[in-house]
Amino acid sequence: MPDSYQLPAIVLTALLLPAFAQLYLRSRDSRTLLWLLGFFFAFLRMLQAYKLGLWDFSDATVHPWLTAAGLTCAQISSALFLASLSPLSFRIGRFRVLYVIPFTIPIAVYILLLYGVYNGTMPLGIPFLTFPFLGSLSLLVGCFWALAKGSMPTWLGLSICIVMGGAGLWVCVSVGGPWPLVFVESALHLTTALLIFYAFRRISAGSVLAGVGFVTWSLGFVQIIQFAANHPALHLSLIRTVTVGRVAAAMGMLLLVLEDQLVLKQAAQKRERRARKELEAYTRLTLSRRRVEDFDRQSTQICQTVVENSRFSQAALILLHSSGHYRLTGAAGFDESSLNAMESLASRLPVAGFLTPGSAPPAVEHSQSFNLSLQPWLLPGDDLERLHLTEVLAAPLHGRSTTDGALFLTGLRDPEEPLRADDLLAVEVLAARIQAARSQTTMLEKLVDAEKFVGLGQLASNVTRQLNNPLTVILGYASLLEAAESIHPQERKAVEAILTEARTMRSTLESLSRMSRTESEQFTALSVTELLNDIEQLHRAEFLHRSIDFKLRIAPALPRAVGNAQQVRQAVLYCLQFAIEAVENLDPAAEKSVRVDATADSDAVKITIAHTGPGFLHPTRAFDPFVPVQAAGETAGLGLSLCATILRENNGRISATNFAPRGAAIILELQAA
Repeated sequence: MPDSYQLPAIVLTALLLPAFAQLYLRSRDSRTLLWLLGFFFAFLRMLQAYKLGLWDFSDATVHPWLTAAGLTCAQISSALFLASLSPLSFRIGRFRVLYVIPFTIPIAVYILLLYGVYNGTMPLGIPFLTFPFLGSLSLLVGCFWALAKGSMPTWLGLSICIVMGGAGLWVCVSVGGPWPLVFVESALHLTTALLIFYAFRRISAGSVLAGVGFVTWSLGFVQIIQFAANHPALHLSLIRTVTVGRVAAAMGMLLLVLEDQLVLKQAAQKRERRARKELEAYTRLTLSRRRVEDFDRQSTQICQTVVENSRFSQAALILLHSSGHYRLTGAAGFDESSLNAMESLASRLPVAGFLTPGSAPPAVEHSQSFNLSLQPWLLPGDDLERLHLTEVLAAPLHGRSTTDGALFLTGLRDPEEPLRADDLLAVEVLAARIQAARSQTTMLEKLVDAEKFVGLGQLASNVTRQLNNPLTVILGYASLLEAAESIHPQERKAVEAILTEARTMRSTLESLSRMSRTESEQFTALSVTELLNDIEQLHRAEFLHRSIDFKLRIAPALPRAVGNAQQVRQAVLYCLQFAIEAVENLDPAAEKSVRVDATADSDAVKITIAHTGPGFLHPTRAFDPFVPVQAAGETAGLGLSLCATILRENNGRISATNFAPRGAAIILELQAA
């Protein structure tokens, strides 16, 4: 009689196949793909095994090869379900091979030999040993599969493999025929039911329905028992129960996929709320300051905010100092020993190439942060190595040509939850904001200094005008006293001292007057010798105060240069101030020297301002605007760019060069009058 009761199960399974295909196309998940293939092979087995009117290929004696194909589909289906929950693999050359493939191949050969060659009856003698040998091969692969690290504990997986495999070999030797295949299929379904709870780790409608479905599906091995074989009604009920279990397993797996989608959606909403809260906390930080030093003092507050609102329990901020080295400006969540070790490490980090794209692996895909290994910069016996702090997550502060610093993060909370790109987005936005605010603060500081310089020039002009008249009176009367014949010799010495100091003051006022003279648009034949002597006289006290060795060398008979005196004076002053700042932050033991040379070369006058500080990062680009010109990383290129503009307007040239092993120079060339 046709098994008409099987028709609804076949129809339901056929209808579920498009649902699994749609889920796979949406998720592109390997587990969903294996489920789709598993039920597809199970559907093929149902078409071969059941008697449905004219569609009857169940007789193994009439259709041996179709029977072999149907049993092979059943074994592949059960193995794919197991592999979907334990998708472990091994490597052969460049390829990764799932354990399920070598596990299934001996079973498929077993079936093809049994039905295709021996017509469902096991041979006697030596050919019989082929079947236990094939079973042993599958058991061996299964043991390696169990030993691989997966969701199930190794000891449990290996125990199940040995017990089930041993029982299967016993059935093969003692019972024979197709019953070892029935037992193996049932064992795989039973193991799949167990893995469902290990893989999903929840008790839900989907996991319970799928688990019960696979357990019911595995009841086919009961047919081996003689009692079930002698009671046709029980045998029929068993087949129907297995059919219902197959459908229940499919429905349960659909529910599992939907539950996973719901869990992912809830997790995404949770991450979105956390990211929004984190961004709001970072937005409340006031990062604008008048001075860079004030900005850097805020680093600890920034790190504390990151620790309070991000997934990381430890944060440290390193920034590029004007000395040309990184330094630790703030941290939160670290103990004292870790802070001291990290502060020492920061000074050893190289400026060139630090955290540039490709210098370190990304923290996660589509992220701007890096997994930074600190091993290359650790000293022997370093405390960071002892504290197991040798790797951090670094969110870089990218400048235009160098990395201005980095936000180091470690101590991930909830390590079982994988780190995603959106977990780092808020921190990366904060790092970009820190870099932009610090650059803005640097430019504001330079603008304030420039305004102060203008104010000092105006003050010098006013002081010069106010003191010139009294000084003229003092010089006049002192000269009359010096010319008097009746003056006492001791008094004459006092008058000479008054005249000497008054003339010195007159010279200083004349230098101030020239420095603050109103700018003229016309070119004149300016005296480079006079200009440099004025600058040297005005800055002599500053050089002494800063312990800088200053040398001025002017070639004899130096010709005059053609240009706007005020503009040229501003360019020379800025280049000199740039040289002073370059050597000011050197180590006390290092040589602090600034040298100004003025020479004539054919029809040009050259002014060379050299120093012993750090050299230029890119001498050819030293005068490009907004480009860090020294290892210190400060955007001094704006001022040097203005100097270059001044020289071009005065028909001159400006260039930069580095000295070995240390030092640099700026060369200004003007046309000789």
